[in-house]
Amino acid sequence: MALMTTNPTANLPLAGLRVLEFTHAVMGPTTGLLLADMGAEVIHIEPPSGDTTRSLKGFGTGYFPFYSRNKKSLAVDFKAPEGREIIFKLAQTADILVENFGPNTMERLGYGYDALKENNERLIYCSLKGFLSGPYEKRHAMDEVVQMMGGLAYMTGRPGDPLRAGTSVVDIAGGMFGFIGILLALYERTQTQKGKFVKAALFETTAFLMGQHMAYSALTQTPVPPMPARVSAWSIYRIFETADANQVFVGIISEKHWQRFCTAFERADWLADARLQTNNLRIENREWFLPEVESTLKKYTKQQIIDRCEVADIPFAPIAWVEDLFVDDQLNDGGSLLPTVLPDGTATKLPKFPLEYGDATMVVRQNPPQIGEHTQEILASIGYEPSVLRDLAQRGIILAQQTPTL
Repeated sequence: MALMTTNPTANLPLAGLRVLEFTHAVMGPTTGLLLADMGAEVIHIEPPSGDTTRSLKGFGTGYFPFYSRNKKSLAVDFKAPEGREIIFKLAQTADILVENFGPNTMERLGYGYDALKENNERLIYCSLKGFLSGPYEKRHAMDEVVQMMGGLAYMTGRPGDPLRAGTSVVDIAGGMFGFIGILLALYERTQTQKGKFVKAALFETTAFLMGQHMAYSALTQTPVPPMPARVSAWSIYRIFETADANQVFVGIISEKHWQRFCTAFERADWLADARLQTNNLRIENREWFLPEVESTLKKYTKQQIIDRCEVADIPFAPIAWVEDLFVDDQLNDGGSLLPTVLPDGTATKLPKFPLEYGDATMVVRQNPPQIGEHTQEILASIGYEPSVLRDLAQRGIILAQQTPTL
């Protein structure tokens, strides 16, 4: 499964760092993916039976395949004494550890920050949980749980119908905050030569995402309406039906946009109408004005609206499905989709780290690994002899795809 590339991490900023990843599902693997894409050696530690995320069905089907590129797999029974010895030896060589197990799980296993830093004071330990320190910190949480309790589901759905967002937005954002915390700790380590305990959490991430709505509530002293029921700050900022039974979003967020919009759709009468001279006037007159906009745009097909909006240089968006992203011109021509071979052999393209970073070239250096694909390589790097690896494999302590023979 490994990809052969010439100096694949040569111009990546985190090259040379070793990361131990005790993660599953989305939040922790997101942090690991960002570290891996930026050049770090990320070792995904899983039991010999494999990370349970590998076998999830339904919407979980894509978790492991997407979040596991550029990582190595070490399959080890880390509850066994021999496995514990492996983890402690490996931790001495690591720069970073990322974990998103349940509350106190790592401590119960003996792999908490205090235990591991004794032999490696430079270790940066990133713990990703449901909650930061406080009354809820021992609770279990998932993305959907915190979307509900953090107000995001209320803001997303229609009144009386809370609705989770269409992706694991809090897991992903929480993983990004973990990544940010690690970068801060790496910077501080250049000055102190010591590591740091870093913690990010789902609930507080949700609260941060809700900050703008909390500020709105504080200023207006009124209940904040869900997004589908809001009065937009912009007079035209919504989805419109098209002549060919499709939908297009159009957003007009400046008076220049408004002038070009009216010209593009041949409504000079709107420009001359005193009731529509400013954005706020158009909002005040939305009861009769928006139906007119709907009627006007419905005369055009989806492609005609897109073409006119593009020429007029105003914001627009077709309503895309997931499958549309595979053939999107921007993603393909801009190099934002990386060819990837998934664990079952499926060849596809998946989104890269969404950042342009100087001349750094982000590629798939390693396809999502098979269980234990790198066990032999990793353990050899910390001094395990082939005969010892064979013995550990025979006793089920490790799983090595290429266990050495004498």
